[in-house]
Amino acid sequence: MASKKPSAPSKTAALLPTLNDIPAETRAKSIALLNGVLATLSDLYLQSKQAHWNVRGPSFIALHELFDTVADSAEEDIDDIAERIVQLGGVANGTVRAAAAGSALSEFPTETAGDSPLAFATALAKQFAVAAKQVRAGIDAASGFGDADTADLLTGTSRALDKALWFLEAHNR
Repeated sequence: MASKKPSAPSKTAALLPTLNDIPAETRAKSIALLNGVLATLSDLYLQSKQAHWNVRGPSFIALHELFDTVADSAEEDIDDIAERIVQLGGVANGTVRAAAAGSALSEFPTETAGDSPLAFATALAKQFAVAAKQVRAGIDAASGFGDADTADLLTGTSRALDKALWFLEAHNR
């Protein structure tokens, strides 16, 4: 029996009751935006671990440790983003299936395993750049619809993604 691919979480789900005074329409927009970022960061974390587990070659230990460091940096913001969703009266869609359905990232290239170790850093850098671009668009969107706290949260996430991207790119220079 073929398994059914999960559908993306509803962006118009009913809000849970809260005394938060941000208008419901604004909260709903922030929740949808943040669930998209949550999916991407969850995927990014696992893709970083994929590179961490599978890198081989002369620069193995340096890259193995680097990939663990950038995975941890992606993971640090996941909890804050999920909790912000719930604070706004939403449901954080944090399952692996939700991440797969909602991530802005392409699949991590498993064929990289046969390439040089630096190919892992290059592939991972591209994924961090996509995530950072999505987060920066989210900052603009949240600012535009009046959720300064979500924009601020995403600004911190953007800085962390840019730092990890810098670490990854530094290995290819």
